Amino acid sequence: MALSGIQIYKMLPQTNCKECGFPTCLAFAMKLAAKQVELGTCPYVSEESKKQLAESAAPPIRLITLKANGTELKVGNEVVMFRHEKTFYNKPGLFLRVKASDPDLAKKIAAANAYKVSYVGMEFTLDGFAIEADGDLTAAVKTVRSATRHPLILIANDAALLDSSLSLLAGEGTLIYAADSSNYEALAEVAKKHKAALVVKADSLDDLADLTQKVQTKGMEEIVLDLGGKNLGEWLMRSTQARRLALKNFKPLGYPTIFFAAQNGPAKEAVYAAQAIAKYAGFVVLDTFAPEMIYPLLVLRENIYTDPQKPIQVQPGVYEINSPKPESPVLVTTNFSITYFAVANEVEGSGLPAWLVVTDAEGMSVLTAWAAGKFDAERIAKAIKGFNVADKVSRKRIVLPGHVAVLSGEVEEELPGWEVRVGPREAVDLPAFMKQALN
Repeated sequence: MALSGIQIYKMLPQTNCKECGFPTCLAFAMKLAAKQVELGTCPYVSEESKKQLAESAAPPIRLITLKANGTELKVGNEVVMFRHEKTFYNKPGLFLRVKASDPDLAKKIAAANAYKVSYVGMEFTLDGFAIEADGDLTAAVKTVRSATRHPLILIANDAALLDSSLSLLAGEGTLIYAADSSNYEALAEVAKKHKAALVVKADSLDDLADLTQKVQTKGMEEIVLDLGGKNLGEWLMRSTQARRLALKNFKPLGYPTIFFAAQNGPAKEAVYAAQAIAKYAGFVVLDTFAPEMIYPLLVLRENIYTDPQKPIQVQPGVYEINSPKPESPVLVTTNFSITYFAVANEVEGSGLPAWLVVTDAEGMSVLTAWAAGKFDAERIAKAIKGFNVADKVSRKRIVLPGHVAVLSGEVEEELPGWEVRVGPREAVDLPAFMKQALN
């Protein structure tokens, strides 16, 4: 049962040492009770207290880890309903479902496994594969494992078949789908034997909570929930209810969930998958491998699971685009990754050479950083001098973003001898500006 802040405070050293980042032990205890900090932040808590506080400190959604041959996927450990309250931690895994009987199984796996896409400097791929046992599951596992190193979900209800198939995946963390009231004992034994996670499913949240407790009595804690539901609306309602109950420390529903996006028809598969990503699914299983569908889902997932308090940043420095020469112009921007890639991609696509100076604006966009005092003449001059830009160019010519034209006079004062130009407001207009104004 969850402990109150006062109960937790009584178990802390009460030294008010401030090493945890809070002014008092009571303040730390209140944050711990709200699951907004980790117990390990306190360096002096006793081992006895650690054991007593373990339940209270544990995130309400259990962490489930799937792994295979050096790759790993973690889901769960979530502590809030909405990301702006704190953040979402572990992105849901996107899995492609394949059938064991498919004669083109190896070909499909190879194509999906090779899929990679770059987005603002990050490389995205599918997270794994779900193999449905409508044929020889053991042979399918061998085929799939020879073509990919990603984690697997095995879809079958025959304990003996799962046992033999999991024997081929020794040392891996696999997910079994799915146990219900008729087979949970046998499947729990197989999952426990092979250290696999187990999906449990039932017709209602009440029945699901009862079933998870029965599975727990078999020694299984690595559990994933199939919430069921006749349609997407019912699944979303159950998903929201399950998350809310888990955050209120209702342990039987404190597990990640799995969602099959094509269960209501392939025509709306992408829409259903997007809803599941946004509303708490831990695993999203797709039936369709189409880059034009998967890419927006990967981007949506990244945006939702980016810490809202920590913008995506690139390393400040001088970036060379299209092999710039000493006479090439010097462009300036902030280190907000989307801003950087918008500028860099437009210039690179134009084929025009340039030096791109990225200043440290704490991950803010140009206008936001300027308004916050993080992108001003002094910081721009500091970057130009600190990165020794003058040593790289023969013509001292710097281009400011159009949104901060007001800084041009101040930059001239900070950088005597430099020609300061004001560029366009939007990155898409940079190529035309460079061709017309910088020759």
